[in-house]
Amino acid sequence: MSVRHTNGAKPEQVIAANQDDAGSAAQSGESRVSATNVPEKTAFRVLGTISLAHFLNDTTQSLILAIYPLLKSNFALSFVQLGLLTFVYQMSASVCQPLVGRYTDKNPKPYSLPVGMGFTLCGLLLMAFAPAYGWLLLAASMVGLGSSVFHPESSRVAHTAAGGRFGLAQSIFQVGGNAGTSAGPLLAAAIVVPLGQRSLALLAILPLAAIIFLLMISRWAAERQRRPKKAASITAQPLPRAAIVRSMLILFMLMFSKHFYMSSISNYFTFYLMHKFHVSTEVSQLYLFVFLFAVAVGTVAGGPIGDRIGRKYVIWVSILGTAPFSLALPYLNFFWTGVFAFIIGLILASAFSAILVFAQELLPGNVGTIAGLFFGLAFGLGGIGAAVLGKLADMRGIEFVYSLCSWLPLLGLLTVFLPDVRKLRQKATTS
Repeated sequence: MSVRHTNGAKPEQVIAANQDDAGSAAQSGESRVSATNVPEKTAFRVLGTISLAHFLNDTTQSLILAIYPLLKSNFALSFVQLGLLTFVYQMSASVCQPLVGRYTDKNPKPYSLPVGMGFTLCGLLLMAFAPAYGWLLLAASMVGLGSSVFHPESSRVAHTAAGGRFGLAQSIFQVGGNAGTSAGPLLAAAIVVPLGQRSLALLAILPLAAIIFLLMISRWAAERQRRPKKAASITAQPLPRAAIVRSMLILFMLMFSKHFYMSSISNYFTFYLMHKFHVSTEVSQLYLFVFLFAVAVGTVAGGPIGDRIGRKYVIWVSILGTAPFSLALPYLNFFWTGVFAFIIGLILASAFSAILVFAQELLPGNVGTIAGLFFGLAFGLGGIGAAVLGKLADMRGIEFVYSLCSWLPLLGLLTVFLPDVRKLRQKATTS
């Protein structure tokens, strides 16, 4: 491959890697390089702002799960009805996300971000004053719809601001969401549980603040969109279709393992602790916070480590490495249940960023579609898991649910069948 330098550009300023698959195209010899392309720096200020908006968004959303004991008491709900509430919320969030991502890949809409957050705001206010179970379902669907707009476009913003460090960018973006998810139970315990359902309206300040930050992000993204496109961008060698399909199916199974297990803890951990150890709602929510805080911490590590050593190794450790701890969890006392829940959250959390960027490397140029598909899949699997596990809890008891789910991380063994994307692309080049 020959490289022509113009305008006095230094050789080290020439890009030799595809931003959609950093390093892969350069190693395969398939890159077409522009002599004037200079690598952009990682926009940490933008990543920090979009992560903060993600924090506010997911804090708002996690309040729904955190106040389940209150809603169960106020409306005399069964576990099945609680599961259905989560199903409606997460399915409304999941079904639209791939469609939104696909559309915005072709027609970027940066100002859709504050609009989507507006749906979340309306859903939260409706849930605060819902007089009956049907209104709760409608409120949950509105919050889910806001999420379906927020995640694909905000993930695209993170990708645009990455400066080639895509795993790091996704981790920064994702950790905001995970931290928000962990903050929800604390706010519920401190405000909603003692003050009642209508106190949710006080927390409308969260999506309102998110709208302000997202307006700033939208202006930045719109300005980037108006910039002239750089000539002679790099083209990565397409992978064989069969390898892409097989890899995507494996990634879907790994997502199933991760999010069904996560659903068992996010939705029913408080009930499990209250049933088995006879603790109060507030204490059980603090244990849920410990797990969700560990998820937030673990998320930070997954992306940058994947950038350095490869996504496949991170996926291996994250999912299969959880198995010894998940298998032991149903048989522990109260103290060690908290310790192992923290370890499980810490290890399991690093998988999502690695899986998402791995999929984006399989299909470069489809950032929004992949983000929408995998965020949507995460919400959808969580919703289905909540409904199925709620039914099992009603039929067989909450402890049975945790004994059954403890085997799910063993599906991490499927990681052995994932290809090395760089080697696969090199092979496609020489064939």
